[in-house]
Amino acid sequence: MRLFTAIDIPADIRARLRALMDRLRPAAKLSWSPVDNMHVTTKFIGEWPEQKVPELKDALSLVPKPGTFEIAVRGLGWFPNAKNPRVFWAGIEVAEPLRKLAYDTESTLAAMGVPVEDRDFHPHLTLARRRDPVPLDKLRGILDALSPDSSEFGAFTATSFFLYLSANGRYTKLEEVPLAA
Repeated sequence: MRLFTAIDIPADIRARLRALMDRLRPAAKLSWSPVDNMHVTTKFIGEWPEQKVPELKDALSLVPKPGTFEIAVRGLGWFPNAKNPRVFWAGIEVAEPLRKLAYDTESTLAAMGVPVEDRDFHPHLTLARRRDPVPLDKLRGILDALSPDSSEFGAFTATSFFLYLSANGRYTKLEEVPLAA
């Protein structure tokens, strides 16, 4: 089973992201993400044996609870960079509680044998992937012409995170973990 933990994005923010993506989609032949799948990943777990999922759920209940906190979705960018773009993303303003949640989740799950990430935590929402070297001039032109508030998608209060199963491009919630005691 391929698993990860994540915070859901509310419908109003997904609607704003969908509007932008609909405007940009004709400009470049990218692999655009389904908006309904959007989430803020807090920990990628990877392959995990089905029979050990109950232990994983128990461990997630032990992750220190930071309380509810605000998450702002703003800005657009590319991974690894604009010169060699592979992932087009919307940014997540990194509040300390989000960073701490990711760190605490990783630390808790590492004790169970879940591999530790070898890169820094960069929360984002993947809007599209560039699988082939398609031209991006038209897309970049549209992005350059956007008003600054076009990349302000809103903020919301995170109240829980979820353990997700990823299978065939579908995400299924397996467990909800409240952020407040």
